[in-house]
Amino acid sequence: MSVGLLAVVDDILTAALKASAKTAGVVIDDAAVTPQYVQGLTPARELHVVWRIALGSLFNKFVIIIPIALLLTAFAPWVLPFLLILGGTYLCFEGAEKVTEWFGVHHAAGETESRDEGKLIFGAIRTDLILSTEIMLIALASLDPDFGIWMTLGALVVIGLGMTALVYGAVALLVKIDDIGLALMKNPARHVRRAGARIVAAMPAVFRVISVIGTVAMLWVGGHLVITNLADTFWHGPADVLHAVTHAIDAAGPVVIWVADTAMSAVFGLILGLIVAGIVLGVSRLFPRNRAEAAAH
Repeated sequence: MSVGLLAVVDDILTAALKASAKTAGVVIDDAAVTPQYVQGLTPARELHVVWRIALGSLFNKFVIIIPIALLLTAFAPWVLPFLLILGGTYLCFEGAEKVTEWFGVHHAAGETESRDEGKLIFGAIRTDLILSTEIMLIALASLDPDFGIWMTLGALVVIGLGMTALVYGAVALLVKIDDIGLALMKNPARHVRRAGARIVAAMPAVFRVISVIGTVAMLWVGGHLVITNLADTFWHGPADVLHAVTHAIDAAGPVVIWVADTAMSAVFGLILGLIVAGIVLGVSRLFPRNRAEAAAH
């Protein structure tokens, strides 16, 4: 009995490890996106916020994504691509908003979220829902179809726990590096104090770089989600263009192909996100006026 159980556990862990390897790109994106939501907080609140976002991520995976993914895979697999198109479009929208902020366009909702811890956490969990959905669906697609429902569930649970620990452990380390630098600055050894000062001085630039990487990651992942799932549903145009370009540079090697694929997905995501942001901005300008008119009456 125990030998059989150990064999099952070993099979689950092996399958989970292989499937996790295929989600590495999205996991890196998730780790790059999340620190943006912790910027501007007081140091005493940073780990608390990261912990709450991590709990929200676990809720996303185990209460929403895994049950729905298994049900849809069994009974309505055709729905999944449309859900991923919606999720990818939302990521493109968020990424486009951040790009416009680089050029001086400020969004009132984003400014409120940066001051309101609850809204900030909700925004991070909302973004995590989309990234976690892609992680879990990629993992699900990578598992053996003959694995069985319980073995599949076990592998997804292992992947969900592992990915959450990896992402939010890395985020917690990133947001507390400056505190480590401050502690080093109090060390009696002069070279240690200098190292601590360099760490503290470098952190603003590090977070700016992370913010840029996170924004590009949202556009890339969102654009790639939309392109791939549009091709799986009703429109092959963007995917055909992407394949034509990558095929044309096939001789340049896998790294160049990956860069071209990523860049084109990000550009597509930015264009789509700007279109959606324009629509949202137009609608948001109508509703406040309607509310003000109702209040006046």
